Amino acid sequence: MITINISPIIFSIGSLSVRWYGLMYVVGITIGLLVAWPYAKWKGFTEDQLEKVVYWSVPAGLVGARLYYVIQQPLGPFLSQPWKIFAVWEGGMAFYGAIFAVVLVIFIAGWRMKISILKFLDVAALFAVVGQFFGRIGNIINGDIIGFPTKLPWGFVYANPNSFAPSHTIAYQPAAVYEALIDILLFAILWTLRKKVKPGMLFFYYIIGYSISQVIVFIWRDNEVIFLGLKQAQLTAIAVLVVAVAGFFLVRAGQRKTAVKIETPKETE
Repeated sequence: MITINISPIIFSIGSLSVRWYGLMYVVGITIGLLVAWPYAKWKGFTEDQLEKVVYWSVPAGLVGARLYYVIQQPLGPFLSQPWKIFAVWEGGMAFYGAIFAVVLVIFIAGWRMKISILKFLDVAALFAVVGQFFGRIGNIINGDIIGFPTKLPWGFVYANPNSFAPSHTIAYQPAAVYEALIDILLFAILWTLRKKVKPGMLFFYYIIGYSISQVIVFIWRDNEVIFLGLKQAQLTAIAVLVVAVAGFFLVRAGQRKTAVKIETPKETE
């Protein structure tokens, strides 16, 4: 078994604690921007346009991820202690919430600023997959994304008493590691295709790939079954997958029609 004996808390000053989970979010956002920014400029966006969209997207993504997590939990504790809604240091961020919020921001920004929504969704996809990977490192340290107890040689024992794992002596499937490996694979695919596909396609490849991965990984995640043997994240992933596949074919059909209209005059001449 593999023992993880790292405290989720890096250091504390009085009642203020700096945690690995929060630090990984900062690192993920920073490196995600460093990777996606040059790609966005290659796509033709200006510094001013990028700054405006990022200014709203980052906080919207964080709030969306937290709120989507909260609404999936028993609401009693949050209603009795509303401050817990904002207690992200205790763990609990649902990435689909971040995706929904950021996509909404990009649609609004694209409409108001008269910029290509599809191109910006491609940029957001590249940013998201990088940020996700570093978020998973925070999850690994926290012990807040785990699978079922296991006797597999790569099972994780979260020995630190501050870990979020239910037991500090039992080995669990390292679900966060599985997710991190998927992020690496998705990044490799997106990076290879980033300058080869039409606007919007990179985003759809990311959403479709991520949704499929969630259906699979949650087979081993220790979460409550909700409906037809499926867990909440799997149900969300299937719904998003259906919408994403439909969106993929609609956008591709529209792009083909546009291409035909552009080529027809040339053929006539």
